[in-house]
Amino acid sequence: MNEKTASATSGAMHLMSEANVQSRAPTLWELRQIEAAPKSKSRLAADRAVAALPLVMGVLVIAQYKKAPNAGNAVATDTYAYFIALLASAVLAMLVASFFSKKAYARLLEKAPLYTAGFLLFALYDYATLKTGILPLPYFPWPDRILNGIYEDRALLLDCIKNSLILLFSGYFAGVAAGLATGLSSGLSARVRYWVMPLIQILGPIPSTTWLPIILIVASSLFGGSVFLIALGVWYPVTMSSMTGVLNIPKVNFEVARTLGASRARMLFKVALPAAMPNIFQGLTQGMSVACTALMVAEMMGVESGLGWYINWQRGWAEFAKMYGAVIVICITFTVVNFALKLIKRRVLRWQEERAD
Repeated sequence: MNEKTASATSGAMHLMSEANVQSRAPTLWELRQIEAAPKSKSRLAADRAVAALPLVMGVLVIAQYKKAPNAGNAVATDTYAYFIALLASAVLAMLVASFFSKKAYARLLEKAPLYTAGFLLFALYDYATLKTGILPLPYFPWPDRILNGIYEDRALLLDCIKNSLILLFSGYFAGVAAGLATGLSSGLSARVRYWVMPLIQILGPIPSTTWLPIILIVASSLFGGSVFLIALGVWYPVTMSSMTGVLNIPKVNFEVARTLGASRARMLFKVALPAAMPNIFQGLTQGMSVACTALMVAEMMGVESGLGWYINWQRGWAEFAKMYGAVIVICITFTVVNFALKLIKRRVLRWQEERAD
């Protein structure tokens, strides 16, 4: 046994002993450390260079923006440079933390190629618009104009975000409530399933946005019609996932609960709902994706407020920089919403991770 192998074995035994002391199984990151082969000095240096590459690329993007001449009479501010500097500062903070935490270093090393590619895309788009004019105005504004457009309309954008979220969650929660009611009842009762399945087979394959022209005519208000449109889109995946989750529960679970004298309500909330929760969250995630799509369609077609309305409005005035800015805001908003849903799912289904460990 050579010195490197002995060192790796010693490190693995140390991690395993710590896990035993804490009376738990090693985490996935600890297992990766145990299984990792010892690296040579050149490989370690290469990994450090890869980890620092996003910071280097961020500095190069700023240098290219400040030093390279602009095309024609194009005028740019320092907003874009400050934005890139902010992102580069975040990478620098991660790089500093990587010297004190192996876990932070492993995370940075894993994400470094993506961060580098992101900075490279910024540089390429800036070069193709501001520096050379290959992508001409007004259809392709450079990043600095987009960022300034977001800043100029920040108050209106915040109000649009608020209105969009109100509409999104109003329709989403209505669809979730209806989907859980029909899905759980269909899974528990063959009689209910007999009447619900034809409705699912008819409405399920049809996108909810198909009903928009009818909803705009029939609905008493644009807001109420949009809520119904979003709820209809959410209802189908939540219904199918919750019904499938209940049908996959072993029948012996219900028989044991019935033998112990559990009522139907108790079997629903203590047996069916917890066991079907992984499937339900799959439907909730799919429903959120459908809800976001339906929200944008509803706002662009009828609702007189929100981010979709803002995009249509700015496009009508040929303010493409602000239009692109709204698209970026939409992406960030929906990413945050889905991340929050993911955190809730992880919290509710933490027993799955514990069992996996």
